[in-house]
Amino acid sequence: MKFLIVGLGNPGSEYAETRHNIGFKVLDVLASDLGTCFSLDKAAFRAEAKFKGRQLVLIKPITYMNLSGKAVNYWLQTEKIPISNLLVVTDDIALPFGTLRMKGKGSDGGHNGLKDIQALLKTQEYARLRFGVGADFAIGRQSDYVLGTWKKEEELALSERQLTAVAAIKSFVFDGLAMAMTNWNNK
Repeated sequence: MKFLIVGLGNPGSEYAETRHNIGFKVLDVLASDLGTCFSLDKAAFRAEAKFKGRQLVLIKPITYMNLSGKAVNYWLQTEKIPISNLLVVTDDIALPFGTLRMKGKGSDGGHNGLKDIQALLKTQEYARLRFGVGADFAIGRQSDYVLGTWKKEEELALSERQLTAVAAIKSFVFDGLAMAMTNWNNK
């Protein structure tokens, strides 16, 4: 079985430590845990690894957040991975910091990366792991907030929350979506 695990974010050092790049950060932790590393490939940084007999293709699209669908669609087609084996890791301002929520389908929730993926895949029925970044911003300042850096207290908890997200991803791959949602949502 082959899986495509996608971490959403923006390329470039100016975005590396921002809330919007939590998808990239979680995939970095996953890749390190699985003993692999990323290299530049078509429209993404890409890595491959095995986990309990399953083949994982990890990508971090370099098309910028708003055009993430291009890389996701390309790698699904190239690797011949069914959409049921796709998991997208993204930030979510609707969830408190560090809260995880896995779903098998749903709207884009106003997230431009998810919106582009759904437009190119022509479906909302794919798994996503939302990582809560909170919503501590004034009206009209959402973009500044998600492109801003973590607060000190968030930084202290970030490593543990990323490890929990990695455990949820592994559960998706090995146990399936339903079991992963049961075991990891709101953890």
